[in-house]
Amino acid sequence: MQKYKISDLEIDSVDLKCLIISKGIKVDKSVYRTFSSTYRLNINPLMCNCLILPDGTIAQLTDLSFHLNYLAGTLSWNNIKLLKYASSLQTPFSLKVWDGKPALFYEKEFVCNVEFPPKTDFYHQKTSSGLSYLGNAVLQGFDWVAFQCLWPCEYAIAGKPCEFCFSGGDFQTRAEKNKPLPNIPNSKDVAEIIQFAIEEVGCNSLQLTGGSTFNSETEAQYISEYLHSIHSLVGRDNIKGELLLYITPPSNRSVIDTYFELGTSRIGCSIEVWDERRAKIITPGKYEFTTRNRHLDALEYIVNNYGAGKGFSNFIIGIEDFETLAEGATYLAERGILPTASVWMPFGRPVMGSMSTPNVDYYRRVKDLYAELYLKYNLEPPASRGLNVCIERDIWNYANL
Repeated sequence: MQKYKISDLEIDSVDLKCLIISKGIKVDKSVYRTFSSTYRLNINPLMCNCLILPDGTIAQLTDLSFHLNYLAGTLSWNNIKLLKYASSLQTPFSLKVWDGKPALFYEKEFVCNVEFPPKTDFYHQKTSSGLSYLGNAVLQGFDWVAFQCLWPCEYAIAGKPCEFCFSGGDFQTRAEKNKPLPNIPNSKDVAEIIQFAIEEVGCNSLQLTGGSTFNSETEAQYISEYLHSIHSLVGRDNIKGELLLYITPPSNRSVIDTYFELGTSRIGCSIEVWDERRAKIITPGKYEFTTRNRHLDALEYIVNNYGAGKGFSNFIIGIEDFETLAEGATYLAERGILPTASVWMPFGRPVMGSMSTPNVDYYRRVKDLYAELYLKYNLEPPASRGLNVCIERDIWNYANL
């Protein structure tokens, strides 16, 4: 794994990815002028830019200046609130054109050259019904097409969104102001987007996510319709990688069997935060409406019936103490449940009144812990070239050096 120097500290690609995701980057305008015509790079945050480190590690590229402008214009924040957190949203990273190549700097020091995925017209497409791909799906790395909120989160609408969730904050604001919620994409639209991503972009893996729901039957209907359309239009055999499904733990577990029968590779019921004191504040809907036990019961049902690693739970890395995160990840891994790891991006909403992220030592401890758990319990994350903010595959690669 590649090594880098930032200040007097030597770090590897997993460390650097965590810092890039959590701190964001200030991108020089010349980078867009020079590379956006031939690479997948755009000032629009909805296009989910990423960069590629020298050893192939893929990291989310959040241009902090453009992202904050986008937030100010679209979310329920006013300029006073933005100014309150402005000091926390400074980044030591910058991206510049250096000797004709895109180069990452820390403060004023050169770190490494980077690359971008090849250009695609994915985000300029519309489905046969007229639904824009932009704002409904994103490309991540080389392999993934992801739908991050196919239906609105009912917990957010009820006033209890997860604090870290950008979409949840938007749903809550719309509900409070009696504004209409986004339309739910129909199953044919979703299948068409996936078909294009596979056939024209070269993706091989799929992530389906919706908002948390109160009614398991309603959610099951959404998911089943999507999976049936994917079978019909795309063909499950043409999805060569994985089909990841994030769900609200259902009261009727038989729907889990249906999802696997329809070609799902793994199912996530994400706890996000293990520290119950923090979870009550950070994930109030999940804590109150779903409960910790219902998540765990669903995950244990999955691994007991479909095998170790077939059920997974995500943790948001950086919003709780390492000790409680370690307790939760270990508890899951011991039971054959794959703990996954998304690095907290503090660019949408503060968590427990803060937008400050951990230092590199915290991320290193997480990396070493997960590496040990994955090897000890033989839990291999999905093999792919890059989910932008998730580090579980990068940790697996690190563990197997």
